[in-house]
Amino acid sequence: MFRTFNRCSTWLVDHPATVTILILILSGIALLGYTVPEPVRDWFKPVPVVEKQSNPSKPKLIRQAPPDVDPISLTDAHTILVVDSDEFFTTEGIKALRAIVAKIESLDYVRSVFWLDDIPNLNIFGLREPIIPNKRASEKRLMAAKEKAIAHPLVGGQLLSEDGQTLLLMVKFDWFYVDDDEDCTTGLKQVAQQVAEEYPEVNFSFMTTGHIPTYLTAIRTHNANKVKYQVIGYGMILLMAVILFRGISAVIIVALAPMFGVFLTMGVIQFFDFQNNPFNDVVLPVLLSLVGFTDGVHLMVQIRRHRAAGLSGRDAARRGVQEVGLACALTSLTTAIGFGSLSLAHHETVREFGYSCVIGVILTFVAVITVIPLACRTWLGRSIHVGHNKGIIDRHLGRISVIIDLVLTRTKLISSLGIGITVALILISSTLRPDERRANMLPEGSEAALALNHMDKALGGLEHSRIQVTWNDNVESNSPEVLIAISKIDDLLQQEPLIGHPISIRNILGALPGEGDPEERMSMLDLLPPPLKRAFYTPEHHRADVSFHVQDLGIARYGPTFTRIEEGLTAINAEHTDFQFSLTGSAVWRWRNLYQIVVDLATSLGSAAIIIFIVLAFAFQSLRLGLISIIPNMFPLAVTGTYLVLTGQALEVVSVCAFTVCLGIAVDDTIHFLTRFREEQLNVENDHEAIHRAFTGVGTALIMTTIVLVAGFSTVVFSDMRDQRIFAIMSGLTISSALFGDLVFLPALLAQYAKRSQVPAIQEPEQAPIQPVEGSLVSD
Repeated sequence: MFRTFNRCSTWLVDHPATVTILILILSGIALLGYTVPEPVRDWFKPVPVVEKQSNPSKPKLIRQAPPDVDPISLTDAHTILVVDSDEFFTTEGIKALRAIVAKIESLDYVRSVFWLDDIPNLNIFGLREPIIPNKRASEKRLMAAKEKAIAHPLVGGQLLSEDGQTLLLMVKFDWFYVDDDEDCTTGLKQVAQQVAEEYPEVNFSFMTTGHIPTYLTAIRTHNANKVKYQVIGYGMILLMAVILFRGISAVIIVALAPMFGVFLTMGVIQFFDFQNNPFNDVVLPVLLSLVGFTDGVHLMVQIRRHRAAGLSGRDAARRGVQEVGLACALTSLTTAIGFGSLSLAHHETVREFGYSCVIGVILTFVAVITVIPLACRTWLGRSIHVGHNKGIIDRHLGRISVIIDLVLTRTKLISSLGIGITVALILISSTLRPDERRANMLPEGSEAALALNHMDKALGGLEHSRIQVTWNDNVESNSPEVLIAISKIDDLLQQEPLIGHPISIRNILGALPGEGDPEERMSMLDLLPPPLKRAFYTPEHHRADVSFHVQDLGIARYGPTFTRIEEGLTAINAEHTDFQFSLTGSAVWRWRNLYQIVVDLATSLGSAAIIIFIVLAFAFQSLRLGLISIIPNMFPLAVTGTYLVLTGQALEVVSVCAFTVCLGIAVDDTIHFLTRFREEQLNVENDHEAIHRAFTGVGTALIMTTIVLVAGFSTVVFSDMRDQRIFAIMSGLTISSALFGDLVFLPALLAQYAKRSQVPAIQEPEQAPIQPVEGSLVSD
């Protein structure tokens, strides 16, 4: 394997013209992805399957057509305009509200506004009794109207808070006339504010929330961060590289490789339509830059040493590739394995991120192994050795090497501590519990996030879920048993403090005048307006719904609540055997799939760790070394997991991505150290001396890459997106602790458990004779 890789790598160094052509071809493919990816993408689309026509002789089931009625819905608004005031039920407040609604409805792109004035009449005699009286109503009548509105089942806790200070305007758009995304959010609010200014006696405040504002806020922030943090991250990487290398030409060459790798990756993933993934746009470019930069640093450190020793650009590049090229290939392979394990995740976003990472790591390695040796043979490579041995780490590595001396004198103690501490931290990390909040996808302090929090307090939550009630043909749709079963469900929900404002036909019938048994109340359904009746009851489908609010407290908080509700539904079902009860809705779906986050993490980490262990054991021809590598690679993950536990964080989708990505990166330092240790074992008789040489040989590159990686990720810590901050903190902490594990625990474990008898009987790779290359396109 050593010889095969050396032949291939030196062939690339010796044939710059071929490498240049390869780079141009790859660039052309990436440009196609940036410009016209659709034709290539269409090649991979499956051929649509033509459905066979049904047998015309077979009679079709004729179902009763539902009446042509548009049921009332409290959940299908595109944008919700949240109005806060304690002056809704005042003369000026009523005038201002009606003027605001009229102005919004007059906008071309607004289809409708549903609010208090649109609530259907519950008067059984058909008399019009508006929720909000006219502007000439007395103060006494206005206060009575306020109390009546709060008591109305479709108003109190639904469109108006129980304290009467938060009012919702449910807005739907005509998308044909929407010219700008801002029209759906700030445009609506500005219109409402302009109208409210015409009524200085009232004090209204406005916020927008709902599906559209939440989505647009996330996308807008994502796009802004995509540029901002890439620029800051790349700038920080270059700055740290200049400080550490003390040579501008070396920094330029090292930076060219990851830049080219990112350019190729972001173009190629266009063919797979992965470019709109939130992790791909922001995290992936920075991640690949750091991964490519670390391999480039290891390669450049070796090339600079040989250039400083007097070798030509070509000779130095060949020696450098021979010495660390295989290690870089192994690190790219294990990193790709770590990232690729994300493809086993349940969430589509995570899977796409995993696929993109694998593509990116492969292309970035190709960029490193081609661009850096090629650039070293150009005029840029003539001065790459300038600043060698003058860098901060180079000058102080002798002082740092006291660490290895201390470790090698206490190998048993330190190796035992490494194993014990790692196991203890893993046990602490295992107490992590999964959770998920919708607000996490929004920037903290944004209007959308503040509105979600406000809706939790004022109306019991923005998100709705429901219990679906169905019955078989043994039960008539107007049977009193339907109302009895729904009433039991409503009573069950009322017992749960986290469930907000349940609503069903029971509440609506209860608002009608009079009292009576379910038989009498059920017969009053026919007196309800059809849009109101069919909002929660569809008799032709033998179905009714009980809807309720869910707060954005973290879906794990609702686990015991939903469990108790399902147990209660089971008990109710035992009393009503002809009925079926189903707890459903987006919040319920997220709760049911919450355990999948843990499964995804276990699957991703477990599969990646096993495959990486096999790869390392095979590459180093030693099962013992593969086992030894487990501790320094698990230690940083355990440290990060413990940090999450101690800071009260939960296990989320972003945590799964971060853990798996960090495993792929953390193993890189271990591979470089083990590769150098294996080489030194061939040159010296004493294992302690081999470990010491490995430390001094790769220590500079390990410390340098760790500093650069942490500096790059630290820029994202200041993001206003919580998920991005969590990812950056976890990555920085993992990479930092990985350096500690590789420079402290790994040497102790090697000295204690790696045996000289396990050194493979292979010769050090032969150095191919250096010959001039004819027809070279670049100089040496």
